[in-house]
Amino acid sequence: MNHTLKKSLLVTLFPALIVGLSGCSDNDSSSNSAPGNNNIEFEVSVTNLSANQPFSPIAVIYHKDGYSAWSIGDEASSGLEELAESGMNEAFVTEAENHDAHLAAIGDDEFIGPGQTHTISASFANDDADIELTFATMLVNTNDAFTGLSGWHIGELQVGESLTRLAPIYDAGTEFNSEEAGTIPGPADSSGIEDRGFNPEREVSNIVTRHPGVVSQGVDGGFDENPDSVLDESHRFDAPIAKIVVTRVN
Repeated sequence: MNHTLKKSLLVTLFPALIVGLSGCSDNDSSSNSAPGNNNIEFEVSVTNLSANQPFSPIAVIYHKDGYSAWSIGDEASSGLEELAESGMNEAFVTEAENHDAHLAAIGDDEFIGPGQTHTISASFANDDADIELTFATMLVNTNDAFTGLSGWHIGELQVGESLTRLAPIYDAGTEFNSEEAGTIPGPADSSGIEDRGFNPEREVSNIVTRHPGVVSQGVDGGFDENPDSVLDESHRFDAPIAKIVVTRVN
């Protein structure tokens, strides 16, 4: 699937997300594969703590030591760039699958609205405690903000045990945070301009950092405002923005 088609698909799905938020349950689960007798099984639940930043379909990677999806101060991979700019997770998942440390990789297809929790499960064979979890999702009412955890050690969990973490917000550093019409893939940009989402060209900084936050249109007469922004105050955010609970099921 080419980038243009994927961008169109993402934009098409957002109206359905908006309509369905009030009717969705707090827990929506999907399984990567049926657990085998000798497999380890985990569930990951992600809660969106934001006021008005839907999460794109999450990518969940189980891996051994040696795989790193991103690092502060380093350039984003092409897969992370696409996820952070468009919300599409296929390239990010493929990068993980091609790494020697890969154990299991899931590219989900459910958006997670503000206040919602979504749970996905996966089972895979592993014979030691060297298991780490990485997950990532885009804040879709931004240019290239994402949240996630990279290299979370979970191999010591026993069956029935859980771990909880809160996730910060990162800036992929691949797109200027203009907040202008045509640059935001989420429902906040209703301009109808087609050129939004993933763009392979990168801005000058081109390094992953913690996100400074969106400016938005602000309040009339206020000093902190961007008159060209398609975002309003409801789209602002503060860290942490996501709660992640991982549970060892089997």
